[in-house]
Amino acid sequence: MESQQSLESLARELAALPASLGPVRLIGIDGHAGSGKSTFAGRLAEALGGAPVLHLDDVASHEELFGWEERLRAQVLEPLAEGRPALWAPYDWVERRFGPERVLEPAPVLLIEGVGAGRRALRPHLAGLLWMETPRARSWLRGRKRDGRELSDFWDGWERAERAHFSNDPSRPFADTLVHQSGTGYEWSSGTGATAGTIASVTGGDELPRA
Repeated sequence: MESQQSLESLARELAALPASLGPVRLIGIDGHAGSGKSTFAGRLAEALGGAPVLHLDDVASHEELFGWEERLRAQVLEPLAEGRPALWAPYDWVERRFGPERVLEPAPVLLIEGVGAGRRALRPHLAGLLWMETPRARSWLRGRKRDGRELSDFWDGWERAERAHFSNDPSRPFADTLVHQSGTGYEWSSGTGATAGTIASVTGGDELPRA
């Protein structure tokens, strides 16, 4: 029970932040591919009472691994900034095309997770930025093991693209919170973009995290 209270305390802190995108508190969760962003975002969303999560894997595409910011702005950021529901089309990585439109309501807290969630084009719209503090080599190895040998060529190209992205547009220096993961759960501390110095922890399952 103590671990759940710890996660709920982080959720309360995020929910108390000033709105950053119209009525929405947009919280970015960034980190290397394979660092556990999706798993952590899911648990945090539960602690927030079912907050929606926008996965950047659904916004990117084979042709635009990182060139999606204008599409995100037009489909999601601008409507939410005006307090309107966003209509966006998630990408299907198997069919290699964008699917049917989905509706994203302007919830009090919206988590946006994925590589590049803390990029400079997004930071002005974020109420807070969390960085998954998992080393790049460990994250990529985890991601390759998760996706299997059939996606090894994709991972070769992804690693080059991610290196180039973070070299030109790093997120970690601007993080408010660094999330550390162990086999038993998480702990977090103030990031390089924050001024305080607190650490909290939450234990959980040791299953292989996603993203």
